[in-house]
Amino acid sequence: MTHPDDLEFEDDREHPETGRPWRRSAGIFVLAELGGVAGERIAEIQRRYDPKLAASSTPHVTLVGSSGAGPIAPSTSVEQLAAHLEPIAATTAPMSLALEPAMRFMQTEIVVLPLSPYGPLRSLHERILTSGLQFARPRFAFSPHATLSFYPTLTPATRRALLAVRVREPALVDRLTCYFTNDPQPRVKLLELPLRGAR
Repeated sequence: MTHPDDLEFEDDREHPETGRPWRRSAGIFVLAELGGVAGERIAEIQRRYDPKLAASSTPHVTLVGSSGAGPIAPSTSVEQLAAHLEPIAATTAPMSLALEPAMRFMQTEIVVLPLSPYGPLRSLHERILTSGLQFARPRFAFSPHATLSFYPTLTPATRRALLAVRVREPALVDRLTCYFTNDPQPRVKLLELPLRGAR
C-alpha cells in the first residue's frame, strides 16, 4: 500500500487530536451505502437533524477516505478503480450489520452510529487496502460508522436526542460505491460495484 505525500487531510472541522482545523484534499472515497429499514431510518434522522447532510449523501459507511485509510489518489482512473476493486466485490458476499448506540465521534459535535471494526466489514476494508491502489495517510484507526449529524452546532437538547438514537434493525450492504470528492464541490460518482460473493 502506497501513501503519497501530496495527499493530505484538510477539513474545516477541528482535528480531534490537535484541535487545529483540517481540510480534506481532493481524492476518491469508497463507500458502503446502507440499505434496508436501517438505511431508511438513518436517512429520516438526517433529514430531521441535519438536512444539509441528508441532501448531500445517502446513509453510508466510509470504507476508504477517512479512518483506516485516506482517500485514493485523485489521478486514479475509473478503469484502474474497476481493475482493482471488481475482483474484491465479485468475491465479497452482501452483509447484514448491527448498528451500535449513537455516540459523539472523537469528542467532536459529529454524532454517529458505530459499527464493529471487525468481522466482514474489516475484511472488506483490508482487502481494499491491499489491492494495490494508492491511499493518503489516515489520521486514526479504522472506525466504521454511519453519520447522523455532521454540520450543525448542536444544542444540548438536540445532542441528547441524537445520542439517545438506537437503530435495532441491521444495515444492509450490497455494493461498493466510489466517489470523487473535492470540497466544497459536490461529489461525483465514479463507479458502483455490487457485492456478488456467495453468502
